[in-house]
This record gives sequence, structure tokens and C-alpha cells, in this order.
Amino acid sequence: MTDTPGRSVAEIAASLAPAIADRAATTDESDCFVTENYAMLKESGLIEAAVPVELGGRGAEVAELADMLRILAHACGSTALAFSMHTHQVAIPAWRWRHQKVAAVEPLLKRVAAERLILLSSGGSDWIGGSGKAEKVEGGYRVNARKVFTSGAEAGAILMTGAVHEAADGTRSVIHFGAPMKSPEVRIENTWRTLGMRGTGSNDVVFENLFIPDANVALSRKAGEWHPLFQVIATVAFPLIYAVYLGIAENARDIAIDLAKKKPASDHATSLAGRMDTSLRAAQLAHRWMLDIVARNAPSAESVNEVMIGRSLVARHAIEATELAMELAGGAGFYRANGLERRFRDVQGARFHPLQQGPQARYTGAMALGQPVAEIF
Repeated sequence: MTDTPGRSVAEIAASLAPAIADRAATTDESDCFVTENYAMLKESGLIEAAVPVELGGRGAEVAELADMLRILAHACGSTALAFSMHTHQVAIPAWRWRHQKVAAVEPLLKRVAAERLILLSSGGSDWIGGSGKAEKVEGGYRVNARKVFTSGAEAGAILMTGAVHEAADGTRSVIHFGAPMKSPEVRIENTWRTLGMRGTGSNDVVFENLFIPDANVALSRKAGEWHPLFQVIATVAFPLIYAVYLGIAENARDIAIDLAKKKPASDHATSLAGRMDTSLRAAQLAHRWMLDIVARNAPSAESVNEVMIGRSLVARHAIEATELAMELAGGAGFYRANGLERRFRDVQGARFHPLQQGPQARYTGAMALGQPVAEIF
């Protein structure tokens, strides 16, 4: 599949889906990264999907990107989840360029479009608290860190990350930077042996004395406290990530219906199908709410709250719908050949992204009661 400039990103994703689906089971069973699928994504032009047209990309908005990822998830959850990490790392600077007129992001976005660079995210290991150690040296910082959950690590060009710097007075700040994956001070450790999402290649990335010049530090913020940039990140990124889990649940539902139709009808199966579709609809409605919040283009503590409520609801109901799909399918769902057990394993990943259930409930409760939320994450 070559570049198709006249088609929507969702249409391109749909055209790639059959070939991606054909490889999904083999990738899952071998714990291999979805290398061939990433090659297809590059050839198709989806790498630059979120880059504004003016900067050489396709200019897709968050809702369009979410639809693209949801469609890819029907074919292969691992491909979609890994690609969501690149997609949100491009969508965030694109949003800042469009809506906050931040010119500093232009060089990165232009490179993504021109060179089809893959950006990496180290996910939860670089959340509000930060991780790793940044030591101040002449002209910059020396960074030592281990970044876990780095999806697509072997395909990436730049890891968008950070590290914690502790000043002499004990104050802690997080510096943010892009780490070149080809640097000799950066290595990948093959640690990804997991229940589900086995093809994401979410291995550990280790920095040993990586030098980051002062000029390459994009931001320095207080560690362990929400910053306005993280309000943008949370608002824009999570509707994209959770589009993947919604797509997995939708596909699990379709598999279960096909399997159930091959068995004699029963009131129990009819009830299970109804409960499954009800749970799935709840996940779909919650995800639509997340996209509605993004469309307001007003990241804030309030938008974080609403997106994270949606994140919890999508996770809960996507998992529930998939569990009901397993029950509806009966023993047939237990066989790998039918594909349902892989969807069941993959959807469990929805539990683990921030804000997880406990912090999300605390954040939302604090918002409701007029309490501070700056240190709830």
C-alpha cells in the first residue's frame, strides 16, 4: 500500500486492516514487534497523519485520528496501541501549533512529515512524578534512566521523555527532551513478556550518561505536580489511546456474535448478547464524551477530570463487554484459533494507563468538593 493523499486516515486504516489482521495471531504467539505493520503504516502516509497540512502532513484532527486507531484495533490491538503512542506524541505538538500558536514545535512536526519519523512515548513511567535522574553539568545534563513501557521502541527515532533533576536545596524538577534512539548512550532491553498486547514491543529503554544540551531541554517543571502542558497532554492523548481499547471490544463483540449464531438459540445467549451490546454502547458513549471534551480546545484541570472520567468508563465497559463476549461464545472463545481470547487479553491493558481507578476517583472527588488536585495523579 503506497501513499494515498486523497483518502481519509480512517479509509487508509481500513485498507490496511486485512493484511494487519492476517499477521496478528503470529505476532502475538511469538512476542515479536509488529515490524511489518509499521512498514505499511509508513508507506501509507499515516505516520504524518496528525501533522498539520501546512507543515507537510495530513492535518487529521483528534477525532479522525481516534477513528483511525479504532479501526486498526479491530485488526490488531498491538499495532493500534503502539501506533497510538506515536500518534499522540505528534497530535499534542500539532494541537499546540494550531491552538496555542507555539512555533517551537514546527521543526519536529516538519521532520515527522518529511522523514516519517516515529516518535516514542515512555507512557506511565514519565507521568507527573517523572522518572530517571538528570545531573546538571556544564552546558546541559547527564541523564541516567530506565524508561519502561516504551511501545514500538525498536522502530522509534526519538523518545519524547524526561528526567528528574534535584537541586542543591532539595527542590525537584523534571526536564523534558527528545532522546535520539541511535545515540550510543541509549539501549533497548528486551523485557516485554506480557499477558496481552504482546506485539507492541514495549521494551525498556535505558539511558547511561546520555548528554542533553541545555538548548535541547524543551521544558522544566516542578516534579509531582500538574503543569499546564500536562493538561494538554492528558486531554489530547487519552481519547486516542482509549480508542484502541474501544476498537478491541467492538471486534470482540463481532467475533462473539458470529460464534453464537452457530449454536442453537437460547434465552441465556440472547440475554448475554443484550448485556454485551449494552456495555459496549456505554464504552462508545464514554469515548464520544472524551472526544467532545477535546473538541472544546480548552485544556485545564476541568478537561483532565472529564477526559479521565471517560477513560475509566471506557476501560470498565470495554473490559466488561469483552468478558461478556467470552461468555456468549462459550467454549469456542477459549480456542486461540477464534481470536477472542487474544482480544480478552489485550483489553486488560486498559486498566493500567493513568489515571488508574484510584487516582481518577480521588481527582474527580476533589474536583467535586472544591479541593486541590495539583498533586493527584
